[in-house]
Amino acid sequence: MTDSSDTETIQRLHEACENLRRELAKVVVGQSEVVEQLLAALFAGGHCLLVGVPGLAKTLLVRTLAEALSLDFNRIQFTPDLMPSDITGADIIQQDGATGERTFRFLPGPVFANVVLADEINRTPPKTQAALLEAMQERQVTAGGQRRELPRPFFVLATQNPIEQEGTYPLPEAQLDRFMMEVLVDYPSEDEELAIVKQTTADFAPTATATLSADEIDEFTHLVRRVPVADHVARLALQLARRTRVGRPEAAAIAEKYVRWGAGPRASQHLVLVAKARAAMDGRFFVDEADIRAVAKPVLRHRIITNYAAEADGVTPDDIVDELAATTKPGTT
Repeated sequence: MTDSSDTETIQRLHEACENLRRELAKVVVGQSEVVEQLLAALFAGGHCLLVGVPGLAKTLLVRTLAEALSLDFNRIQFTPDLMPSDITGADIIQQDGATGERTFRFLPGPVFANVVLADEINRTPPKTQAALLEAMQERQVTAGGQRRELPRPFFVLATQNPIEQEGTYPLPEAQLDRFMMEVLVDYPSEDEELAIVKQTTADFAPTATATLSADEIDEFTHLVRRVPVADHVARLALQLARRTRVGRPEAAAIAEKYVRWGAGPRASQHLVLVAKARAAMDGRFFVDEADIRAVAKPVLRHRIITNYAAEADGVTPDDIVDELAATTKPGTT
């Protein structure tokens, strides 16, 4: 039985998403699918990895999203010499001008924001990557023996350049799994690129108006988790993840042929959570199978590690997910 207050909140979330899309469209041309996936991750309480070549407005999109949500935003440019304390913050010595007494004071790093853009996360060594990923997982920072809570909501968007790998430190598979979704940012269409050129070369800088507060986002995040999911829908999410696991009885033929390592249990959880967010954003207080299939690629693509046969045959993780989404039914083995 649906609570009447939840029904009203679902409607408010649906209207808020419509307003957000309009505000983002004032600044960012196109990329509607990317926007949908980012909003779904935000309301599902997860983090995103954005993959795309330079110049596709990834930074602009994230900054505009933070403005439209009236949230604190920090951008961290990852470089080979970046240290963990440059992200999390550190204790500094501060002297009292009156007494001369010296004490330690914690100086928060840029991770203490609601929306954090980790630009080119693969440009920094694993130790610094791990500092950010720990903050993502635990939503807190430990410095000087004290634990400090990060602000809520806390949303990390990391970017990677897929074509330039010289001098980079690729994220290990276990750390990639911390991201709820990998969002591909593709080239704009011809009409969209024309609109981009005209907008960015004019003497006018559009801005987004804040439409949501941090408290409202927190309310919507809790609402998403209350969206019910039927057993057969949840089982579809499980089967999509389980059929990628090579050497298991339920593994799909395409996985046995092309996959070296499949998705873990976190993939099943994130499939259901993102599908719940998608349904709520659409104004529905239920999840159907179409929601699970629609979010399968962004949730699974970075959790499927292909083998040499896939590289030789030109088969990508997206191709594998497309095949699984088309052939998997609840209870399929």
